[in-house]
Amino acid sequence: MKAAVFKAVGEPLAIEDVAVPEPGPSDLILKVTACGICGSDLHMTDVCDHGGGMAPLPPGAVMGHEFAGEVVEAGRDATADWRPGTRACALPYIACGACAQCLAGNGRWCAGSTYMGLGKLAGAYAEYVRVGAFEALRLPDGVDDRAGAMVEPLAVGLHAAGKAALRPGETVLVIGAGPIGLAIALWCRFFGARHVVVSDLVADRVARAAKFGATDGIDAASENAVGRFKRIAGARPDVVFDAVGVPGSQQLAMDAAPAGGRVVVAGVCMQPDRILPVKAVTKELQVNYVFMYLKQDFAFAIDMLDQGRIDPSAMITDTVGFDGFPQAFEALKTPTTQCKVMLVPD
Repeated sequence: MKAAVFKAVGEPLAIEDVAVPEPGPSDLILKVTACGICGSDLHMTDVCDHGGGMAPLPPGAVMGHEFAGEVVEAGRDATADWRPGTRACALPYIACGACAQCLAGNGRWCAGSTYMGLGKLAGAYAEYVRVGAFEALRLPDGVDDRAGAMVEPLAVGLHAAGKAALRPGETVLVIGAGPIGLAIALWCRFFGARHVVVSDLVADRVARAAKFGATDGIDAASENAVGRFKRIAGARPDVVFDAVGVPGSQQLAMDAAPAGGRVVVAGVCMQPDRILPVKAVTKELQVNYVFMYLKQDFAFAIDMLDQGRIDPSAMITDTVGFDGFPQAFEALKTPTTQCKVMLVPD
């Protein structure tokens, strides 16, 4: 099968023929119908030593963890529940499915979990992908393949919004108008925030945020974000989300928050960073870090998509086949007006 293979830091992905995965007893093999490019994948291919205990991406790795597909084969223990032709998405790891963490929807913390796209378990930048039956969720007819591939980033945003303990009528500042920032904005508006203001250095991204629940946008390249927010809402934001995940963005969120405010760090910074703790201490900030999502977040996102209560389709700014995929992947590493670019296998 075709797959986009990581070769080395600084080199573009290579489209190669690799072996089709085989299912374990409780696995499924999906034919990939759509897979989004995630910012964390872009970072993984550019950083040799991530620090903080993260291992470098090994040569030969196949990434891709935002995907939808169709079941083509099920392992012997999964055949009773899954039939060929069933459309599905899946959490991007295979866990034991039986421990307390897995049963609570927290397979990300299962001691036996294997994460997709880091080398040992290939991801969905490929024609076929192996997933765990326990981690897979059916896609109803109201959720097409591209929307199904958006469930993962929507779940990230949903989990972050949940950590904010948002109350109806509160005000929100989202720093970063990439897919995760837009997903956070969407859910904050969904849950009743009065002002949802999105800030970004790229004006086109700021303009796009209005389609996802943002009530206002701030061009951070030309405006002071805190001053502009005060003019919009009359005070500093109740909740500030860091949806950028680069050195310095966490400090920006702390600086923007009011005394007694809440900060949610959703952007994944893969480089060493420095913060000034006194800012958080003197303001008595509540700072929450969020990691991935629960299985319940996937299920809720699917339900809301199926009911037409959310629509992330405007995030998808381009689709590409294998032939153009390495170029599209590299192009996203520099500032761009693109939002979510998807691989749609030929």
